[in-house]
Amino acid sequence: MRLLLSRPGRYVLIIAGAILLAPAVLILLMRWVNPPISAYMLRTHWQTGADGPAIHHRWTPLDDIAPCMPLAAVASEDQTFPDHHGFVWSAITDAIADNARGGSVRGASTISQQTAKNLFLWPAKSYVRKAIEAYLTGWLEVLWPKRRILEVYLNIAQFDDHVFGVGSAAQRLFGTTAAGLSPDQCAALAAVLPAPTRYSATAPGPHVRGRKTWIAGQMRQLGRGYLDDVLTR
Repeated sequence: MRLLLSRPGRYVLIIAGAILLAPAVLILLMRWVNPPISAYMLRTHWQTGADGPAIHHRWTPLDDIAPCMPLAAVASEDQTFPDHHGFVWSAITDAIADNARGGSVRGASTISQQTAKNLFLWPAKSYVRKAIEAYLTGWLEVLWPKRRILEVYLNIAQFDDHVFGVGSAAQRLFGTTAAGLSPDQCAALAAVLPAPTRYSATAPGPHVRGRKTWIAGQMRQLGRGYLDDVLTR
């Protein structure tokens, strides 16, 4: 039996389908077109107002970023990045169990999820936002190669107050280019990624120094060739 819909019902389905597919169209376009701004940059600008500090952001192609930076980010944030399809289900299951016991929403985000969040969403911890993030992450993984995900992530991640992207972070924090970053500087930048407005890569406290040492050790353990398959695709 064929299900017949009224004209308003068909319009609702068309509109709903357009809303669901619109992010996919935008994400597909961004496979080749570099996003000029992210949701997190806009939020930072709105919070400080027109008279506040300027947003510092400079797009840097992945080939112009020191190889230690992608490795440091992966070592710090998502060591399964080359192999997963956007999600690490064991980590998600553990997070759900912890959240159920503690009442707070703990993340289990991959670099793919963080890219979707930073590019399109807001930082509130809620299951609604996580659901939207998961939907966008699925499209990122389908429409972008891993290399592109990592390139966009490194270009929109926040590394200091009003400083977004590795290109601006290298210049403003270390007085060098993204290509000129040393392994120690890459580890320092990766160490502040969880809370870049609270921690400093150039004046690290005990917590950041400890994270930087751990990240540097993980980078050595993973090895220089760990991301070769990702970076050559």
